[in-house]
Amino acid sequence: MKTIFKKQVLIFFLLSFLILCTYQSLAQEKPFKWPNGKRAALTLSFDDGRNSQVDIGIPVFDQYGVKATFVVVPSNAEKRVDKWKRAALNGHEIGNHTVQHPCSGNFSWSRERALENYTMEKMRKELVDANRQLETLLGVKSTVFAYPCGSTFIGRGTNTKSYVPLIAELFVAGRGWLNETPNDPSFCDLAQLTGMEMDGKDFEQILPLIENAKGTGAWLVLAGHEIGGSGGQTTRVEMLRRLIEYVQDPTNGIWIAPMGEIARYVQNQRNISTIPIK
Repeated sequence: MKTIFKKQVLIFFLLSFLILCTYQSLAQEKPFKWPNGKRAALTLSFDDGRNSQVDIGIPVFDQYGVKATFVVVPSNAEKRVDKWKRAALNGHEIGNHTVQHPCSGNFSWSRERALENYTMEKMRKELVDANRQLETLLGVKSTVFAYPCGSTFIGRGTNTKSYVPLIAELFVAGRGWLNETPNDPSFCDLAQLTGMEMDGKDFEQILPLIENAKGTGAWLVLAGHEIGGSGGQTTRVEMLRRLIEYVQDPTNGIWIAPMGEIARYVQNQRNISTIPIK
């Protein structure tokens, strides 16, 4: 009798395990649900708050009714403060890019503000100060961030630390730079989203990235700097026009929106999922 009971218990646990594994497998294979049946998401983001972004770029976006994300150094915003205020009022997202734009001291121009010499306390203060200055200048509360130079560390050697946890604490989302793949919305860390370069590229070079995102249901975050002109780190206006026209064709199934809006949507979808993503 005991032997039969043990066998029944064993069979019960085995069946329960198989059901659980099957359920988890199906849940993991289920494609991410973008709004309105969209197949992928796209964010256009720009760093530093350069003059060409409000002088050239924002008029283009406003013409098409597209909202972009601009991560701004406060001292740059001061140079075009009225235009940045209008951009914010028109629905463009203003994010935090620190006060001093610290990068590795291997860049000679960043030697006096090298990340290798930062502490977590210093970085926290700078992030909070940048948010305060942007709110004073533009009347906005920044909820997104982009890592200057794409670097996520402070310190050096055995004292090196990631400041990704600090970004996760202070912001809805943080974006990297010069990454190689779009974001999987079911898996990605919102505090360190990948950012893929669009500077210096034609639409034909960007299109495969969008098509790849469509094929996998991913979130592509494009990152640029200057808009228009022919210098280094410049996103081409003609590329932007063709990209926007492609994305706004409903047959292509792309949702284009600022980084914070999409990040909040992703988080909400995860919260209502039966298998939470941590």
